[in-house]
Amino acid sequence: MGHHHHHGHSHSHTDLKGRNLLISILLNIVITVSQVVGGIISGSLALLSDALHNFSDVLSLVISYVATLLGRKKASKNKTFGYKRAEILAAFINAATLMVVAVILMIEAVERFFEPQEIESNLVIWLSLIAILGNGFSVLLLRKDSEDNMNMKSAYLHLLTDMMASVAVLVGGLLMKFYQIFWVDALLTLAIALYLIYMGYDLLKESTKVLMLFTPRTIEVQEIVESICTLQPVKNVHHVHIWQLNEDEIHMEAHIDFKEDIKLSEFDKILEDIEEHVYHKHGINHVNIQPEFDKCDSKSIIVQD
Repeated sequence: MGHHHHHGHSHSHTDLKGRNLLISILLNIVITVSQVVGGIISGSLALLSDALHNFSDVLSLVISYVATLLGRKKASKNKTFGYKRAEILAAFINAATLMVVAVILMIEAVERFFEPQEIESNLVIWLSLIAILGNGFSVLLLRKDSEDNMNMKSAYLHLLTDMMASVAVLVGGLLMKFYQIFWVDALLTLAIALYLIYMGYDLLKESTKVLMLFTPRTIEVQEIVESICTLQPVKNVHHVHIWQLNEDEIHMEAHIDFKEDIKLSEFDKILEDIEEHVYHKHGINHVNIQPEFDKCDSKSIIVQD
């Protein structure tokens, strides 16, 4: 059996991610406390709903931060993959909390819509401005890392949606102040909730696929099998498994049936060709191949448990 892997890891980049997350956590704690106090004093459900979302941000950022720290830990004899899945698990939890918070907000909004209450709009306006500035700064801190890391994307989405929610609360505060349209508070809360579901669903789906060991959507198993079969000594490729371990690693294992009883040195050369091919064409950076010759098993089953 032969295996190989291509991967790299930057500790300085991980340290920077951790620092940015820590700054965002502290900012969101300040914003949450301010909004809870302000929401109770003003009577604004939109402000309290924004505070609830901000509190979920704090939890999600803490989860992301812990996952980033765990991701640095090395593999051991009883944890042979280390904590490489920690960030994917964090993304799943964060996406799920987005959906739960959204449902809670929708229930509250419907109840308030039928019983609108007078709200202290000045406090709502000032606190929403503070939240926009704080979350806006956090969004800028995490934006670059969110492009290629599912865990950072989940934290980024929490902050982005909260910034959007704060903008909505600000607009609502202005409408209440100048036009006394108090039902807009419930309407904006409902809009925030629907936006949370829209943003959280894709991330929940993608993180679930990784946790379930689904083949990445960019990879065509049949295409890989056919390309390996073009190598002269290869007779058949079967029992293929391809899965994504985390953001950086895609693994592949397969059985290869050879036409002849080749030498081990010949197999090593073929394995190297396969590794280079699947890495450069499909981004697979860990290959594990079981060579076979005249073995009595089904060669027609490409994918099997």
